[in-house]
Amino acid sequence: MLEPSNNNELPVIPAKRYFTIGEVSELCGVKPHVLRYWEQEFSQLSPIKRRGNRRYYQREDVVLIRQIRSLLYEDGFTIGGAKQRLVEESNATNYDQHAMIHQLREELEEVLEILRVD
Repeated sequence: MLEPSNNNELPVIPAKRYFTIGEVSELCGVKPHVLRYWEQEFSQLSPIKRRGNRRYYQREDVVLIRQIRSLLYEDGFTIGGAKQRLVEESNATNYDQHAMIHQLREELEEVLEILRVD
């Protein structure tokens, strides 16, 4: 069931806006029923649902699924451990973005001060 496989061997994600569950299954090397299960377990994964409850995944969903797959199948995380890792990575990314915005704002204020002097 948990077959180790390298994400580098997965096909390139095409430049499309939406993907069906079958396409995502092939792109990520995961069966459709596993994708539906992961939707229940990982709150970050929520494809758009349209007529007849058909799922449409976006590119960021496919990237997230590959990340989940890697954590579970290659790194040996449990579902709970993978959830925790994704939350930690999200928090770190948010912190980095906040710090970058703060630094950018300070630099812009310095530029504005220079412009006011001239």
